[in-house]
Formats: sequence, structure tokens, C-alpha cells
Amino acid sequence: MNTDTTTRRAFLLASSSALGASIAGCLGDSTDDWETDEPLQATTATIYSGPNCDCCDVYADYFEDHLEADLESVVTNDLESVKAEFGIDPDLRSCHTVEVDGYVVEGHIPAEVVATLFEDEPEIDGIALPGMPAGSPGMGGQKDGTWTVYELDATDETSVFSEI
Repeated sequence: MNTDTTTRRAFLLASSSALGASIAGCLGDSTDDWETDEPLQATTATIYSGPNCDCCDVYADYFEDHLEADLESVVTNDLESVKAEFGIDPDLRSCHTVEVDGYVVEGHIPAEVVATLFEDEPEIDGIALPGMPAGSPGMGGQKDGTWTVYELDATDETSVFSEI
């Protein structure tokens, strides 16, 4: 057998396995782990996401289920510009951004943390859970370790809002 063919087959098999694993992590639904009894007392909410992002769709359904208001959905091919407009540091970004009653909620943040934001009413622009942590609302898998939710504000300092 030709070693070029064997190497190519091995590469294709490894690539398809890695792609399948990453898609499975995004398609899983862990939102049941993050249910709350009290709806968020918001009047306006908009989620910004890229096209064809299943975990964003799952998070949008989860978030809307926890809102008093309807959730408007904006799909854009230029999500980075949206995040830059909201002043979200690249190190704090995730796959979608929600604007809810004047606050920015970046990433797969559980509704209970957003409820704390509403209750405390801090003088910040919003909160961010960077990346796409396994086990978070909209993501598959199990929560492993502590997640740090950061404050978003106009300063260059990064402050912790909460750890969950």
C-alpha cells in the first residue's frame, strides 16, 4: 500500500473525528442543568450570533425561556464588529452576544447570573463568560471546574463579577 494514501486516510479520519467531537459538544443540550424559577424582568433583549451556530440557537431558546420579554435574534456575518461596538475585549469573547435592558451578556452565561446582574444593578456595561465552556447553557458536556464571569466596562482592567 502506498504510504501517501495511508497518511492521507489517517489524516482524513483524524480530521473527521475531531470535527465530529467538536460538533457533538456544541449540539448537546445542558440547559436543564441551569433552570431557574424566576423569570428575568427585562423589557428588551436582542441576541447577536453568526449563521449556522447551533449552540447559539440553543442558548437563545434557553435565554428566552427565562425572560419576561421576547428575544429578538440578529444573525450577522460580521459578529466581530458587533462585539467591538459593544467594547468586548477579544480575550472575553464567546460565540454570541446578548443586549438585555442596556447590559451586555457575552457568552453562555446561566440565567441565574444574569438575574444577579439585574438585582445588583452595578455600574458596568455587562458581563462575559469567555469561550464556550462544556456544560454551560447551550453547550454539551459536563461542567468541569470553576467558571469566571467577568465585568465588562470602559476601563482596561478586568474584574471578576462572579465565579460559578
